[in-house]
Amino acid sequence: MASLGLLNFVLLFGSVLVLAGILSSLVAKRFGAPLLLVFIVIGMLAGEDGPGGIKFDDYATTYLVGSLALAIILFDGGLRTKLVTVRGALTPSVVLATAGVVVTATLTGAFALLVLDLTLVESLLLGSIVASTDAAAVFFLLRSGGLELRQRVTSTIEVESSTNDPVAVFLTFLLVEILTIGKGEADIRVFAELARAFLIGGLVGYLGGRAIVWMTNRADLPHGLHPIFVVVSAVAIFSVTSVIHGSGFLAVYLAGLVVGNRPVRAFASVLSFHDGATWLCQIMMFMVLGLLVTPHQLINYAVPGIAIAAFLMLVGRPVAAAVCLSPFGYSKREILFVGWVGLRGAVSIFLASIPVLAGVSNAGLFFNVGFFVVLISLVVQGWTIKPAALWLRLALPRTTPESKRIEIDLPGQLKQELVGYPVQADSAVLAQGRVPDWAKPVLVIREGQILEPAEAGRLVEEDYAYFLVPLRKVQRLDQLFTPSTEAERDREAGEFLLEGAAQLGQVCALYGIPLPEGERADETIAEYFSNRFEDHPQIGDHLPFGPASLVARRTENGKVTLAGFLVDEDEEPQRPSLFRLWSTLVRRKLRSK
Repeated sequence: MASLGLLNFVLLFGSVLVLAGILSSLVAKRFGAPLLLVFIVIGMLAGEDGPGGIKFDDYATTYLVGSLALAIILFDGGLRTKLVTVRGALTPSVVLATAGVVVTATLTGAFALLVLDLTLVESLLLGSIVASTDAAAVFFLLRSGGLELRQRVTSTIEVESSTNDPVAVFLTFLLVEILTIGKGEADIRVFAELARAFLIGGLVGYLGGRAIVWMTNRADLPHGLHPIFVVVSAVAIFSVTSVIHGSGFLAVYLAGLVVGNRPVRAFASVLSFHDGATWLCQIMMFMVLGLLVTPHQLINYAVPGIAIAAFLMLVGRPVAAAVCLSPFGYSKREILFVGWVGLRGAVSIFLASIPVLAGVSNAGLFFNVGFFVVLISLVVQGWTIKPAALWLRLALPRTTPESKRIEIDLPGQLKQELVGYPVQADSAVLAQGRVPDWAKPVLVIREGQILEPAEAGRLVEEDYAYFLVPLRKVQRLDQLFTPSTEAERDREAGEFLLEGAAQLGQVCALYGIPLPEGERADETIAEYFSNRFEDHPQIGDHLPFGPASLVARRTENGKVTLAGFLVDEDEEPQRPSLFRLWSTLVRRKLRSK
């Protein structure tokens, strides 16, 4: 009975820790703290030197928990990556995720050789441990701050962060192997091991993703089991690939990429389930890592840890970003930002536990220095990502609120979705009084009554309306049910309308304003919006344009087809009379169309 009581206490303590981690997300959002740092601190407080007093040194369990959590997190990253939005950044992202990791590891290892009493191979191992980045922390901070990055920048960071883990894992295992079995034997197998890991990982990931899609669409599973089937399949793909000596991390990301870019039954519920699963995985993984560290030992590595972290943030990662992205035409501001957001996180601490499991000499140094580098990165880079994005003019505030769409799965078909919206004040659907022909009304809920579309008539405020919509047109319907803000309505009165196909150089010549620095004269207004928003621009999104602003007023297929042009009142054009005349003629011509 005493053992049962102990087990119940363990369950109680574990559930309290997880609840504390979940509630800590509110603190992180409120104060802008890097979320992963909060989870680690909770684990440290529960650990040996904290009030919890738990002595935890089980690296094997840490490896198991870390592998499971990373498999689910990487699968979720692939699931949410749309190839249509990252296609232009795919090649530079892959170069940064492969060659960039090698450059970062080499430079950081060379610096570690100068500041620590390590051999060359040991220094390179330390560099490899901290070479990969963490996408979860970066995007939590950007999105919780209400910012949207330019599309090419955010696509580069997202793809690179999700795909650079296999290279760091391979380098770490390779160098650990050199340290344990001898350099001569390991050197012969370097390129063969790398090629095999990527080939097997890519093949199993693609085939596994296709298998998940096929099974999910055809298996008549009980309601609610589709998301569980998908997430367990992702873990199985990771495990199978690792067993046959492939890159499990690459395989599970590619599987998510395949599933996320094909029609899948109950996809809305799969995404919703993965939201919770990913959060839980991050909470558990980082709290376990926090439990594993001993703060009083960590202090002994403060000086080399700070030095290596500073070199990594200021030299290692920025140089790697410049070397890999410059050939692809990235601007200096884009390279600086990508170099700065190389936030270290779970993978680095996870890899730092591998030398301990392998019995490598100086294993404690690798773990503690790696942990210290992650802490410094989360604190310094984590709290400066938003200011850096704004200072470099790469992040833009999105003024249009998100739609409150409700999605309902329709078994037996994959071409349409049943979606519902609350009808809010100042939404476009109230002004227009109708919806497109391709959106088939199903029912309307008004004052607690369920009405047929013909019975309900025209939609009114506080209705709930449900429609059958083709999958590819759901986002277009979102725009009709998204309310415009008072500030946006005030702006509409004094603006001029321009077609999305108009070139920026023509707009500047037309209105007598200079072309903003770093912009191309042949770039169209539609391209100007598409290159600066992470997802498709929505009606009401606005961008600064020198002394003026551009506002999206109409979109089709994710592109801006009509934009409002508003010159600030304090910025008079060079030829005001010609400016007003020309603008009026253009506006009338466009409206007549």
